[in-house]
Amino acid sequence: MRPPPRIRRLTWRSQEFRGVVYQVLALLLLAAAVGYLLHNTLQNMRGRGIQSGFGFFLETAGFSIGETLLPFDSSESYAKAYAVGLSNTLRVAIVGIVGATLLGTLVGIGRLSRNVLVKGLCGAFVELFRNVPLLLQLFIWYFVLTELLPAVDAALHPLPGLWLSKNGLQFPVPLWAPGHWGTLAGLVLGALGVWAWARTARARFHATGRRLPVLMPGLALLVAAALLGWVAGGMPSGLDMPEKTAITVVDGGAVTPEYLTVLLGLVIYTAAYIAEIVRAGIQSVPYGQHEASAALGLSRTQELRLVQLPQALRVIIPPLTSQYLNLTKNSSLAVAVGYPDLISIAATALNQTGRALECIAVMMACYLTLSLLTSLFMNFYNRRVRIKER
Repeated sequence: MRPPPRIRRLTWRSQEFRGVVYQVLALLLLAAAVGYLLHNTLQNMRGRGIQSGFGFFLETAGFSIGETLLPFDSSESYAKAYAVGLSNTLRVAIVGIVGATLLGTLVGIGRLSRNVLVKGLCGAFVELFRNVPLLLQLFIWYFVLTELLPAVDAALHPLPGLWLSKNGLQFPVPLWAPGHWGTLAGLVLGALGVWAWARTARARFHATGRRLPVLMPGLALLVAAALLGWVAGGMPSGLDMPEKTAITVVDGGAVTPEYLTVLLGLVIYTAAYIAEIVRAGIQSVPYGQHEASAALGLSRTQELRLVQLPQALRVIIPPLTSQYLNLTKNSSLAVAVGYPDLISIAATALNQTGRALECIAVMMACYLTLSLLTSLFMNFYNRRVRIKER
């Protein structure tokens, strides 16, 4: 039988009602305290002749930005400058998260290797880069990239189309053509096909216990769909290749030493922490799972991919989320090596306008939003992969 419905009584004797009242009062007191501090701050600023407000965002910035994803001119507004700084921060954070995850996972697995050399090198990697401050590592990488590399007229040529020098890294980029829309459409259709195949394989596994391969067929489907879209679009194949002249390297795409410094520092530093998280997550799986895998005749790779990692994810993901958040926030150290990220742009705007409160508030709002979005996505993924017990 179902329990009788709970009767909610709005009386002071009700503990639940008293709890709601106390929480409302606490929120009101907090709002009043914040309002008082804000009002007092604005009054003091007006008394000292300090302007306030966010109207300066529509004014002309009057400064240029050395490295941008979005086109920017000094005649554009501070709002556009902040957008450029945010895009530069995302450019480092997103690539850094992917690189740190891949490198950290490999190093973490390597720490459990039976090969003494691999295990020792991975352990040394973790102990070295985890125990040296990130800012110091950034300075070291900046020195390597700007002092030890050759000048641009003697740039290194490690691979066809790649040139590495004190000016940064130059690489080929595809020339945009209308036919590339077909390639993009093929990628979208291929991604939908991969999703459908993964659902089919999962349903087959739950119904029969037979596991269908997903990774390799999914990659083949994605590549085949992209190729068909590329062919349907007329097979555009133009590349903007960098070329070396007598004094410099021209054309192609390029990234500056400052960007490479920040990216290398963040990836290596964060990967050292992720490696320990991965190692601890794998070792948290009961040893009986290893014995069961051996009894079934699974290889070490199959055991890791099919048995240990899926169970270790419930231990790995929560601290991994913290490392992603740390990487995004640590990107603010880019200002130390001259990379024009959000902090650098905000500092320039603050010096020119004197709107310290507004500039700092926008920076805080940007980093808070990025952190909350990262946490939201990782919590969603954690719910998808966690082991569901009866």
